[in-house]
Amino acid sequence: MSSNLTNVTSVAEFDKLRETAGSNLLVVHFWADWAPQCVSMNESMAEVAKQYPNIQFAKVEAEVVPDISLKYDISSVPTFVFLKNKQRVDTLHGANGPEFSKKVEFYSKASSSPAPPPPASQKKTTESQNTSKEAPSKEDLNARLKKLVNSAPCMLFMKGNPDEPKCGFSRTTVGILNDKNIDYKTFDILGDNDVRQGLKTYSNWPTYPQLYLNGELVGGLDIIKEMNENGDLDGDFPIKQDLNARLKTLVNSAPCMLFMKGNPDEPRCGFSRTTVGILNDKNIDYKTFDILGDNEVRQGLKTFSNWPTYPQLYLNGDLVGGLDIIKEMLENGDLDEGFPTKS
Repeated sequence: MSSNLTNVTSVAEFDKLRETAGSNLLVVHFWADWAPQCVSMNESMAEVAKQYPNIQFAKVEAEVVPDISLKYDISSVPTFVFLKNKQRVDTLHGANGPEFSKKVEFYSKASSSPAPPPPASQKKTTESQNTSKEAPSKEDLNARLKKLVNSAPCMLFMKGNPDEPKCGFSRTTVGILNDKNIDYKTFDILGDNDVRQGLKTYSNWPTYPQLYLNGELVGGLDIIKEMNENGDLDGDFPIKQDLNARLKTLVNSAPCMLFMKGNPDEPRCGFSRTTVGILNDKNIDYKTFDILGDNEVRQGLKTFSNWPTYPQLYLNGDLVGGLDIIKEMLENGDLDEGFPTKS
């Protein structure tokens, strides 16, 4: 491996690499070992790295270090992120070796301060990548927003997450809800501009955070503070259960429950993607829980069921196992009996 090509395995290692790169270009490849196109692009990047010894290149296995992937909103692999002064200056999606080489060449020639904009053709390519998905229609977005605000009895739309709030208002709100032991789920509006802008119109509330109870808007921080002072947070809001009791409730919340990374439409790891594919092929009726959105469940379920990895599949509240077990059951025909099927 070239001296300017690093295999990053932790957030601390990545942060140190960004500091070291400074105003020089840092090219980061988010990849997965289950995707052959990623392996191919790793080889391409290794060759390019030899040509540009003054540029720092890094590999980040997206599912192994999910905190870095979430920071840069990585939803597919391979994805390349180009950084200068710790700021993203460009993104390349997909296995496109020639385009990757062009971008590296362009940014290698660009001065570090200030960095000039890409040429028209380059800009057009970047814009086409950023707008590859059509903006959702108002009807589709409203349906999604309705589903989101009803995705838990108490939903908080905030900047960041409870462990790392990205603004003082969100931090204060989380503190109040935690002090009252309220059981709530969160959505980071910084990671989804459609939701961030759409929810303002949907609920006629222009700022964040926004708190919802049973799908209805409660309000923002001022309202929450007033309710806290008046004792109104002690009534209708759900209270956190003991963790084991909560986990027991979750694994029994549907006859067939899958705890996975992401959701069936957008699995966030190859193991989860394969598991969903098997269950769908067998027409099994199952519900899912995204363990990336709840660290308490993610860590607690490992001890609760004495199973250290994800995904985890449960049938009638009992652990079936992970992907290896599910594959074995598929081969033996054991998924054809006992599991609920979609009507």
